Amino acid sequence: MLDDHADTTTDVVGVLADRIAAHFGMGMDELKAAVSAAPHADPEATELVRWHGLLAASEAALDRAEDALVAALETRPSEVDDPTMDLAHRVNAAVATRDGRAMVIRFLLDPNAPGKKGFAAEQLARFGPRRGPAPQTSAPSRPATMPTTPQVGRAVRR
Repeated sequence: MLDDHADTTTDVVGVLADRIAAHFGMGMDELKAAVSAAPHADPEATELVRWHGLLAASEAALDRAEDALVAALETRPSEVDDPTMDLAHRVNAAVATRDGRAMVIRFLLDPNAPGKKGFAAEQLARFGPRRGPAPQTSAPSRPATMPTTPQVGRAVRR
């Protein structure tokens, strides 16, 4: 049963590699070589090759996590202790990472994906990606102090 599962998860990397290869009309090895030779020639190819490499790395991490979990479960089949639960959480995190990277590749390959047509796509094509620093998304470390202003409607006596 585990072998069947391993075959289907490994297919995620292979299936997406086939889709990328079909999209560019060349094998992944050729595409990787072309991107290495001229990374700025085709930004789409460069991005897909990069994400495919990340996907393959996350698949390898998932395989290692699953192997560690299986080994732990084989030593104590009737008992799941904290270290074994930690391994199970590691497997879940690896699956989420792998699936997220696969979704990015599917998005990059889909010409009809949201944001690739319409006003947002036109703006991105016209102005290009944002090049400045990312805006702050967390709260400041110290709350800003409000300037004190006299209350409206109250007379100030001296």
